[in-house]
This record gives sequence, C-alpha cells and structure tokens, in this order.
Amino acid sequence: MSKPRVALFVTCLVDLYRPSVGFAAIRLLEEAGCEVMVPEAQTCCGQPAYNTGDRRTAQELARGMMDAFASCDYVVAPSGSCAAMIAHHYPALFDNDPHERARAVALAARTHELTSFLVDVRGMKGVEARYDGVAAYHDSCSGLRELGVKAQPRALLASVEGLTVRELSEPELCCGFGGTFCVKYPDISTRMVSDKVADIAGTGADTLLAGDMGCLLNMAGRLRREGREVRVRHVAEVLAGTASETPPIGEAP
Repeated sequence: MSKPRVALFVTCLVDLYRPSVGFAAIRLLEEAGCEVMVPEAQTCCGQPAYNTGDRRTAQELARGMMDAFASCDYVVAPSGSCAAMIAHHYPALFDNDPHERARAVALAARTHELTSFLVDVRGMKGVEARYDGVAAYHDSCSGLRELGVKAQPRALLASVEGLTVRELSEPELCCGFGGTFCVKYPDISTRMVSDKVADIAGTGADTLLAGDMGCLLNMAGRLRREGREVRVRHVAEVLAGTASETPPIGEAP
C-alpha cells in the first residue's frame, strides 16, 4: 500500500519563531507512515486579513494556498487556528465563485490539525518519546471549538514516558491572544492571559503545552513577565521526542 502524501502547512508563526515545531511535525507524520512534502509556494493562510475584514486579501492568499496544496492527499498543520481557517472558512470566501468554491471545499476536506490527523486519520495510539516533567495542557479556541481537538493530544501525551499531565481548572478558557484581538483590546487580553497564567501556576506544572504557537507565545511572554518558572513548548516537540534539542519558548539558547 502506498503512503499517503501529506503536505505540511508550516504556518507563519512556526516558520518565523519556532521552526523546530515544523521538524517535529514532519517526524511524527513520517512515524505515522506518511510521505511528507513541504510546498515552497505556501504562504500565510489569510487568517489575519480575514479576521480584520480584508476579504480581498484573504481570497488572494486562499487561491495561492489552493494552488500550493493541489497535489497532496492531506494538508496537516501544527496549529488549530490555521487548520480551521482552511477547513471552515475558505469555502465561504468564494460563495460567489462556484469554481473557486469547489476547490476550497476540496481543500477544506483534506485539511487537519496535527494531533487530530495522527489520531483520527492515521489511528496513532501512542508515541515512543520521553519527557520528564509535569505538564498543563491548554486547549486553543479554534482547535477546540472549530475542529474538536481535545482528546487527541491528551491520548498521545499519555504514552510519553516520564510525563504527567494535569488539567487546568478552566482548560477551555481563551488565553487572550485571539490573533488580532490582543492588538485591538490589549487591556482585556492582558487580563485574560494573566488569569490563564494563574491557572497554570495553580496546577504545579513545570511545563505548559499547547498546539498553537500564537497561544504559546502569548502565555510564554506573560509567564516570563511574572517571573514564573514554567517551561513552554509546542505539543509536537514533546510527542516527537525532540524537546531536548531546542530551549523552551521564550528562553535563550
């Protein structure tokens, strides 16, 4: 049986801030029996433009993404928000263009968040990785509410040797990032992330894990400002067993 051809959608924040997440995602996808490709023509998915009402720019970016990912069996992103943009919002961008809408619908059906793809599509039950620590897991809003990503990362983390996962008291509460929300409403955003950081500290965890770089950067920044000794990592780094290769998010090499 031939391997499915999976295109990794790297995402802007992974590309610019945390390339190690992309490499970890590739390792996990290969372990799941996939042939991985990384189309060079991929760009931003258009989510920032879409969220600010710039429909024309969002459409232009979506067309480019549809071209870039036309030849793969699946598109997988280590980000719930970026995957949700494609899977849920691309078709509506082209309601007045039947041809482009059909392409958008086809791409949406092939697009998945990383842990959801590994568990729900590839049937992965666990990983061969070790991470010594106690982790709190944050559910990103888009992954949770638009893609149903909740049990999948926890199921995989349960197989990581040396790791204990503790639940936040309000795991489904937004961290305050929200893409452009934190720019439009900085005071509200700061209060939200401060509440989230207090919740993280209350678990006694030494590590914070999540599946979206936007959330992770936001929470890592607040944790450092408050002087809290909590390591911050993308879940893919722990699942792939590559956490020791890169310092935690927000820490110098």
